[in-house]
Amino acid sequence: MSFVDIGALEDIPAQGARVVRTKLGCVAVFRTADDRVFALADRCAHKGGPLSEGIVHGHKVTCPLHNWVFSLETGQAQGADTGQVQTFAAKVEAGRVLLDAAQMKTESAA
Repeated sequence: MSFVDIGALEDIPAQGARVVRTKLGCVAVFRTADDRVFALADRCAHKGGPLSEGIVHGHKVTCPLHNWVFSLETGQAQGADTGQVQTFAAKVEAGRVLLDAAQMKTESAA
């Protein structure tokens, strides 16, 4: 896999997100309280709300529009809600956040 550097881990607030604009649309990059990073399409599967503006709790994010909860690990809606958002491979190396470059260029299943 080829990865692209999108910035420093410290630039993403703990339990927060930053948005990366790609040819495929916006990707929300989340940082959890335990400093793990996850990347999801920045569009809720329910009504298209901006997940990057949601509340991060554990390894989940709650959409700010209608409170749907999504797993940051799988993109799958939680609880009684159904749906899924696309996920992107993300990792941290030497304090830098990296996203899978190949996924940024082509559509792929979550």
